[in-house]
Amino acid sequence: MTQIENPRHSRPIDVHRWSDHPEVKDLVECVWKWAIEGEVSEGGKGPKPKTPFRKQLRVVILDLYVAWKDDPELCIGVSMSVNSYNTGSRYNALHISKKIIPIIEALHKKGLIDLAKGSYGGAGAKGNRTTRIRASRTLQGWFEKAKFKREDIGRAEGEEVIVLKDSDNRQIEYEDTPQTHRWREELRAYNDLIKRTFVDVPSLQDPVLIFEDLIDSRYVFLNHNRTHRVFSRGSWDLHGRFYGGWWQQIGSDWRAKITIDAEPVLEADFEGMHVAMLFAREGLALTYDPYAISDESYQNLPPKLVRTLAKRLVLTAINAKEKSAAYKAFRESFPSGHPGKTRKDKDLDGLLEQVLKRSPILGDYLFADQGIHLMRQDSEITSLIHKRFTEKGIPVLSVHDSYLVDCRLVGELRQAMQEASEEVVGRPLRMSYNVPGYEEFMPVEEDALQAHVHHLRWAVYEGEQTACEGYVERLRAFEEKTRKSIGPFGSGEG
Repeated sequence: MTQIENPRHSRPIDVHRWSDHPEVKDLVECVWKWAIEGEVSEGGKGPKPKTPFRKQLRVVILDLYVAWKDDPELCIGVSMSVNSYNTGSRYNALHISKKIIPIIEALHKKGLIDLAKGSYGGAGAKGNRTTRIRASRTLQGWFEKAKFKREDIGRAEGEEVIVLKDSDNRQIEYEDTPQTHRWREELRAYNDLIKRTFVDVPSLQDPVLIFEDLIDSRYVFLNHNRTHRVFSRGSWDLHGRFYGGWWQQIGSDWRAKITIDAEPVLEADFEGMHVAMLFAREGLALTYDPYAISDESYQNLPPKLVRTLAKRLVLTAINAKEKSAAYKAFRESFPSGHPGKTRKDKDLDGLLEQVLKRSPILGDYLFADQGIHLMRQDSEITSLIHKRFTEKGIPVLSVHDSYLVDCRLVGELRQAMQEASEEVVGRPLRMSYNVPGYEEFMPVEEDALQAHVHHLRWAVYEGEQTACEGYVERLRAFEEKTRKSIGPFGSGEG
């Protein structure tokens, strides 16, 4: 076993990792016989756990495997307190119980995991943390020989998709209502449709995107496609946005390369959405770019940079409760070396002043904690768009205020966005398309839009984005699994 040098480099255990892959079962059985059998009693007094020990072990092994694939140094935070496991919680679909504690202890005893004990210095103490575990070199060796892949690991059926959190971002229990039942039913229908849809990137030999910087590497796996909805501060009237899809974790440049059932996508979004929604509250339409600053004070900076700073500052101020926190968050949002990192409060005051000269109605909404209310409205717009397309059996991928569809359906997407925004905020909001050469608030002519759609399809089927071997193999496997015939890259059978 190796000492864990940095237990803070961690994430919480994911109790919904699951796979029925036969090779996963074989590995778990080997671990059971090596480390658990004879060490952990499955009998004893008291009621039996809802989930057998072997299945609880499978969850632990799968999450250790995922953490190892993501980053061999990444630890998993796990509570060793028996009071931390509520088998009746709606957020514990696999009924993981306190019996996971002796399983972890046995794995450590047999040298299959590295472990750093948790610490507690009192309520609210800065040094408080749970126990950290990660796969030891021995277990990593077993993982390397395993005959399953990262994409073979999915999510447990029945995982809660309507999540309510408190002010500290902790999940809290709730009583269902007709409204929560409806949200869950609609979201499960959406997830079922996405599950039956082949969402991939033709140029990727392996179904993973790797983003590296000087500090860390980030992995985005293309099998993360289950969406859930999160409400905040213990209220169904706050937040409500949709999360989970892997397409939300990548930039627009990579999203433009996605295909849905082997057809290229087109992405459309609402222009200046939260500002436009505030205008709508005042009975006004946003007809111009609110972030365009032409004041002479900024002539020494590139106009595009000034706009970026203005946009980031306005949106941060809309989300914040007070000015000093907003300015701090603004600076922290930029990487080292970026001009936004060192802007003084006086500079930011001046920048906001220039924005408010063109859009004075925004003044009452800055530093007033409006973001979480606006997210609730934009989530309802997304909910309506999801519902509309799901009922027609048409997949749409949402990224909060933008949406990706089969590029041939751009007209239907346009209509859905206009009607949904009008229903929620009282007027249709302006939208734009992710078309090369066009920035936000630049109108895209219909001829240019259709030419772009034509180019997208040509690029996938004949041009520079044609499918690689790995993509074709994944598509054929998907067709075989779903009995669905997709098109020219697949088997043609279904």
